[in-house]
Amino acid sequence: MEPARPDCPFQHFIEVLKDSTGKKFYNVAKLGGPKYDSLPYSIRVLLEAAVRHWDGFLVKEEDVMNILDWKAKQNNVEVPFCPARVLLQDFTGIPAMVDFAAMREAVKNLGGDPTRVYPACPTDLTVDHSLQIDFSKCAMQNTPNPGGGDPQRPPAKLSPLKAPRKLPCRGQASCRGPCDGESSRNLGPLSVQIENTPLLCPFHLQPVPEPETVLKNQEVEFGRNRERLQFFKWGSKMIENVSVIPPGTGMAHQVNLEYLSRVVFDVKDFLYPDSVVGTDSHTTMVNGLGILGWGVGGIETEAVMLGMPVTLTLPEVVGCELTGTASPLATSIDIVLSITKQLRQAGVSGKFVEFFGSGVSQLSIGDRTTIANMCPEYGAVLSFFPIDNVTLKHLKQRGFDEVKLKSMEAYLKTVKLFRNYHLSAGEPEYSQTVHISLDSIVPYVSGPKRAQDRVAVTDMKSDFQSCLNEKVGFKGFQIPPEKQSDVVPVEFEGNEYQLAHGSVVIAAVISCTNNCNPSVMLGAGLLAKKAVDAGLTVKPYIRTSLSPGGGMVTHYLSSSGVLPYLKKLGFDVIGYGCSTCVGNTAPLPEAIQNAIKEGDLVACGVLSGNKNFEGRLCSCIRANYLASPPLVVAYAIAGTVNIDFQAEPLGVDPTGKSIFLHDIWPSREELQQVEEELVISSMFKELTEKMEKGSKQWVSLEAPESVLFTWDWKSTYIRCPSFFDKLAKEPLPIQSIENAHILLHLGDSVTTDHISPAGSIARGSAAARYLLSKGLTPREFNSYGARRGNDAVMTRGTFANIKLLNKFIGKPAPKTIHFPTGKTMDVYDAAEAYQKENIPLIILAGTKYGLGNSRDWAAKGPFLLGVKAVIAESYEKIHKGHLIGIGIAPLQFLPGESASFWGLTGKEQFSISFPQKLSPGMTLNVKTNTGKLFRVIACFDNDVEITLYRHGGILNYTVRRLL
Repeated sequence: MEPARPDCPFQHFIEVLKDSTGKKFYNVAKLGGPKYDSLPYSIRVLLEAAVRHWDGFLVKEEDVMNILDWKAKQNNVEVPFCPARVLLQDFTGIPAMVDFAAMREAVKNLGGDPTRVYPACPTDLTVDHSLQIDFSKCAMQNTPNPGGGDPQRPPAKLSPLKAPRKLPCRGQASCRGPCDGESSRNLGPLSVQIENTPLLCPFHLQPVPEPETVLKNQEVEFGRNRERLQFFKWGSKMIENVSVIPPGTGMAHQVNLEYLSRVVFDVKDFLYPDSVVGTDSHTTMVNGLGILGWGVGGIETEAVMLGMPVTLTLPEVVGCELTGTASPLATSIDIVLSITKQLRQAGVSGKFVEFFGSGVSQLSIGDRTTIANMCPEYGAVLSFFPIDNVTLKHLKQRGFDEVKLKSMEAYLKTVKLFRNYHLSAGEPEYSQTVHISLDSIVPYVSGPKRAQDRVAVTDMKSDFQSCLNEKVGFKGFQIPPEKQSDVVPVEFEGNEYQLAHGSVVIAAVISCTNNCNPSVMLGAGLLAKKAVDAGLTVKPYIRTSLSPGGGMVTHYLSSSGVLPYLKKLGFDVIGYGCSTCVGNTAPLPEAIQNAIKEGDLVACGVLSGNKNFEGRLCSCIRANYLASPPLVVAYAIAGTVNIDFQAEPLGVDPTGKSIFLHDIWPSREELQQVEEELVISSMFKELTEKMEKGSKQWVSLEAPESVLFTWDWKSTYIRCPSFFDKLAKEPLPIQSIENAHILLHLGDSVTTDHISPAGSIARGSAAARYLLSKGLTPREFNSYGARRGNDAVMTRGTFANIKLLNKFIGKPAPKTIHFPTGKTMDVYDAAEAYQKENIPLIILAGTKYGLGNSRDWAAKGPFLLGVKAVIAESYEKIHKGHLIGIGIAPLQFLPGESASFWGLTGKEQFSISFPQKLSPGMTLNVKTNTGKLFRVIACFDNDVEITLYRHGGILNYTVRRLL
């Protein structure tokens, strides 16, 4: 922390903490008196950052006063926010790092000093999205499918493995079970101990080797992604303020929570609140720890890394009061799904949410972070839980230094960032208040296609039947009544099974949303134990998997004794990183796929992640439900979602007795006892040591050492992007758009997955043709997510999702029409033809364009296709910012208007007049070649966004600033 400038108007607010440490801080609580006391806690963090970063240019005194006057200025002014640090994950982080390397090239080419291009704040990159399930209990080679076509050839077989090796029990009298990992489902042998997570035999605490699937998947991950990993390591070595968390450590948001979070920064004996922006939309998880943070795109992140603030409209803050106590059967996921629906109905999109009330104190840090993690699904920018005694207790368990904790508590209380949820006096004022009674929350799942479509578990059977009857849509499949009872026999591994509508074929316990909460993961394990003890099993054709967010999860699942029971039901630990949730799952067995297609069945996937868009898991699975980990296990045992758990048993025990869900559901008391005994500080300490050391593969990985990255022009992974090819020192005047064609005519809720898929590369796609031309075989394609460092692949992959519904085509397909010739083409081929003809392009869309994960290639890709503007009925806020950040104009129909309102077919040519002096929210004239004239809103929220658009995007702007 640099000392305040002599002319800083807030220098007199610097004080020394009243303890023995002598640490300094800005006492912003004295800045506004009663006005400060009425501010929401999240706004107080914004205020402190503005005071601390005042420079009279990027952050002005007026900005500080506007934040202090939040009650009157909310939603009316733009304010800067300078986060304390940046978090990148590899899928979205690699384009940011590639752009960073490319900016060094651009600065050098324009006569500047490339060494000036480095992060102005700590930047951490976690390699967690490259994991694919190459090996699982089915011993099948992974060819991830969403966004691509059906597999063209059978997967490779796993190489012969050694027989299982038993560990000697050494005669311990207390040993109550085996520790060799064998199971009735022939899950495969055990291998050597994985380096980052020591497993313990739950009965005599002797080391137990990790399943071979983990080691196999990690080995393949390093081989497949070596080039990218070498690039990351170059960045960590050669670019100041960049650190990389290597593969096998954990997911970005989990590592952020367990390892990277400071809660309070202490830099050169100067204290200030921790805060973060990240390239993953679920960066919001850390708000459950009292750390202000949210997801932004790679473009904005790069700007923060280069010392620019995030500019945001001073947000409304919705106070969410939690009261009461949840049902013993309700997990944190049930609470999340309930809050998701109620807050989405309350209209919190683009707003901060801040929790208060007596119910908050009953929530553990795990509960809070789970709730905060899902806030992108209900549209909020973030969901903030101010720091309290529960937070400090959690930090103590994590192994925080006692002296540091005392200084932290003293500082937070002095600046009034510490909260007592039991006291209602002196509550902050909120823009609006939403009241949620935890008493009313019962177990829910969410689906079959959207996270916000909540279904009570008690209503699951009737709701699924309703979905079969409804017209095709978010809640419908339109199956004829006479076919709803169809059963398709299928032979698998020598036995005959029957598939029907509702049959579960994928069941994945993905802990990116849940791994921070031991109760739900342990709940799944305890339920599995009781199920196995009762003689229940899971059908072998169901693709089950367990993907923990970090080693700590595996540690407490193992030490609690439940991991062997999860394994016996097929929930094998497949590795650490995002897998099924982002589409990185192996194809279903061919016999199962054929049966689903033969019967036109609505097969189901059940997962405990946070995304369930149609086609995301597998192209032949139409219904995907989000559920808590225990319910994922329960539905896997049942084998169908078409079940009433209250009236129908999960199965029968060996004696023929019916076993119901309530018979094996773990009680809250059981869970709390296991948590108290096993989730202890030693786990955090040991995992921290392992994370800091890294794996042997990472330590031995070689990387170049040079200020400028040495680009390999033969590379199909890392390529210098073309954004700066024609960059001049000064920006050109804003150009109007003349005689543009419509590239795509889209409907509502087009997601970033539709625009820029992260899954596999279909063999007949434009990206596949490019990779084939480079000498690669289909087995070497990898995924779009892994190739985000190559603009040639990502441009060809733009709008390549097989579920894309273009109104020009009339059915889901990554196709469009090139109107000058009338030919139907791949979207990339049509865009390439338009560019050769110098014809600008526009996209027409409905409501909520850009819904879903923060994904900067969902803006970069269309830009490189030649798209100049998008005209939509509404936008997801993050994606709208991405469009501006890359130089695409986000235009919006006037309220109540749409393409259909104006009778637009999309076959017209459009001309849009842009004045040289744009202003936020101004309207522009649009004229078609058929004589229609209408107006649209230019969705620029502030002068900074207009400046970025004028420069052709934030990348160009930041390069010019460094010259």
